Amino acid sequence: MARLLSIEPLTKQTFAPFGSVIEADPASMRYINGGNTERFHALARAEVTGEGAGVIINIFRGQPRAFPYAVTMMERHPLGSQSFSPLDDRPWLAVVAEDEGGRPGRPRVFLASGRQGVNYGRDVWHHPLMSVGAASDFIVVDREGPGNNLEEFFYDEPFVIPDPF
Repeated sequence: MARLLSIEPLTKQTFAPFGSVIEADPASMRYINGGNTERFHALARAEVTGEGAGVIINIFRGQPRAFPYAVTMMERHPLGSQSFSPLDDRPWLAVVAEDEGGRPGRPRVFLASGRQGVNYGRDVWHHPLMSVGAASDFIVVDREGPGNNLEEFFYDEPFVIPDPF
């Protein structure tokens, strides 16, 4: 039997247990380049661990999901954080769960604007990229290097995300 999930707005406070929200925050703004550029400084920090590990920058193109959507699995990266920042100014969903004894608990679903990104903390359970409405490109910052940096978990019963619109 499917278990229905609610969709929450993405805010720094509600997402804090899972990582950082990446968006232009006036509190972090400083002028650079002779006052011609506003820099929104240190919005998130990439984490990597392990010998030979490095930080890489990628573009992921996510195909839109069909709703209602069944969440049947979650993943986490024990050796590094992973950030997603949209390039197409389209809303998207960030799905996360707290760790409950080595497995993900009930997922939480956050509706991100096309101007908000997230940085999932190292070892945080999350669903793979979830584009909404159309194919969307994202800048993704994550770890590269030796070691197994992917753990997947499959739920016995799915959770269902309703249509976000």
